[in-house]
Amino acid sequence: MATTDNKLSSIVHNISKLPTNLRTRGLTFAVGSVVKFAGTAKVEILEMRATRLHGRIRNRKRVQNHIGSVHAAAMALLAESVTGLVVGMSVPDSRTPVIKSMKVDYIRRAQGDLEAVATLTQADVDRIRMTEKGDITVPVKVTDADGNEPIQCEMIWAWTPKRPRKALG
Repeated sequence: MATTDNKLSSIVHNISKLPTNLRTRGLTFAVGSVVKFAGTAKVEILEMRATRLHGRIRNRKRVQNHIGSVHAAAMALLAESVTGLVVGMSVPDSRTPVIKSMKVDYIRRAQGDLEAVATLTQADVDRIRMTEKGDITVPVKVTDADGNEPIQCEMIWAWTPKRPRKALG
């Protein structure tokens, strides 16, 4: 991975140099600083590469529903976060990634903590880097502590050229 692809991939590259026991904290802190809602819900980033992102949300009081499992919105947040970040690793700084469509089917009650893995192929990464504007369906698998998939998701991300910011005042 080149460290000059974009700011996010450069940060991840630098964090990858940390000792193994500090990488998860470093990645989680970096993401939570930028994606405020993911930070509030304490989405943990366990692994972050250009083609694979692995995240977790623990079944804590703050994210529980009325039956003691991870709330539906927190499940969707986890899937949205890992898919958006894996796309964000490849989108050049001159473009903006945005969620275009999110479909979540709730299949069964979740047991314990949830983990999600989003993946892209190298061809997907190359297309994102080389195409000024486009979209992609990002595969994501969300599993609970029992290894079951309580939700099935379809996340479509788009990227477009950044618009110039208007001056304030």
